[in-house]
Amino acid sequence: MPAPERPEHRVAVIGDVAGHLDELRTELRRLGADGETGRLPGDLTIVQVGDLVHRGPASDAVVALVDGYLTRQPPQWVQLVGNHEAQYLRDPVFDWPERISDRSRDTLRRWWAGGQMRVATWVGDDTESFLITHAGVTADFWRGTLAAPSTAEQAAITINSLIGTGDDALFRAGTMLHGRRRARGAGPVWAATAAELMPGWLATTLPFSQIHGHDSIFDWQRRRFRADAADELARLTVLDEEAKHETTILGGGRIIGLDPGHGRRPRRPWRAWEIRTRSAQALPGFGGSGI
Repeated sequence: MPAPERPEHRVAVIGDVAGHLDELRTELRRLGADGETGRLPGDLTIVQVGDLVHRGPASDAVVALVDGYLTRQPPQWVQLVGNHEAQYLRDPVFDWPERISDRSRDTLRRWWAGGQMRVATWVGDDTESFLITHAGVTADFWRGTLAAPSTAEQAAITINSLIGTGDDALFRAGTMLHGRRRARGAGPVWAATAAELMPGWLATTLPFSQIHGHDSIFDWQRRRFRADAADELARLTVLDEEAKHETTILGGGRIIGLDPGHGRRPRRPWRAWEIRTRSAQALPGFGGSGI
């Protein structure tokens, strides 16, 4: 007798929140969270790609909301680290006018020390698998630091294994801090999409697809591709203006950007990227809360 088919599970990947509590709550309700308690439905897992904080008016409340999910529904919330959270985990590497509260800082550090916040996870269905990080994994980082893993799962495991011993590589910044056109090996918390993430993959077959936040090649406010985005990238990219998603189709897979570009005010409309899968698995090394 064949094994019973696993029930379908939804995974929703939420881009940069940037301190906008109301926007996050609204999107969670759209995905099925209870309107009063906020509880997530049993068939849903959230992956948030980092940059929960700064820009918007309610960073502390956003951290508190996510902490509730990580406490009460830990298998259903996967939290990744962004470069703005990294300001409170390591020595700050850039000046930012806003500071979160000491309580929120301590919460971020607790997540990091306890394994509730990581650098990477992955998700897949029967046809495609996706590595999910804040800024994306460049071809140089994939080849030179990770030793060219062939699957999204193995890439995520290898990336997370560097926490504590390879932090300098994980948090290595490139053009966003140093102003160079392209920095070899910029890490998955800092890689600039147009200058560092995309160029290497234009010349290299993707071993798996990727999803990232952090940065975009399309300026949603000005409604045009950014000046440092090559014309070839524009030709290969499909835009979803309602969702604020950009999908660049390359050899071997896709790179999907989910940063809606929230500033002091939220960018609207926007929504999470969603996938339905019957093959969800726990990611080893993520405390059982990976996908």
